[in-house]
Amino acid sequence: MVTDASGSVTQGNILPRLLIVDDDANLRRLLVATFGYGKYELHEACNGVDAVRLASQLRPAVILLDVMLPGELDGLEACRQIKAQPELKEIKVILLTALGQQSDRWHGELAGADAYVVKPFSPLKLIELVDSLL
Repeated sequence: MVTDASGSVTQGNILPRLLIVDDDANLRRLLVATFGYGKYELHEACNGVDAVRLASQLRPAVILLDVMLPGELDGLEACRQIKAQPELKEIKVILLTALGQQSDRWHGELAGADAYVVKPFSPLKLIELVDSLL
């Protein structure tokens, strides 16, 4: 049995896990509201260390990962560490960031990100992107 973000219990149908990583609690709430319609099992983290730890524990299908995170690991380094682990490299990582220069995108690509989304973003387009990666 799995409980999704809406509190619904599903049996047999395992929902894809989505890990939302951002230090901004308001943005995490927005993303939970955006994806909280029962199609995903949602999890949250607010820093890079927790992102890597939860990626290992939960094995989410997709990680929405802020680039500018507090602490010892920013989003780029967290992405590198996740993608460097053979058992985690298939996790789709979408970098969400206010950094929109071409060089920023290039750094995201080098870190192994599967997609790069600049804030502010369209929640509907983000849903479409996540769906396309699955």
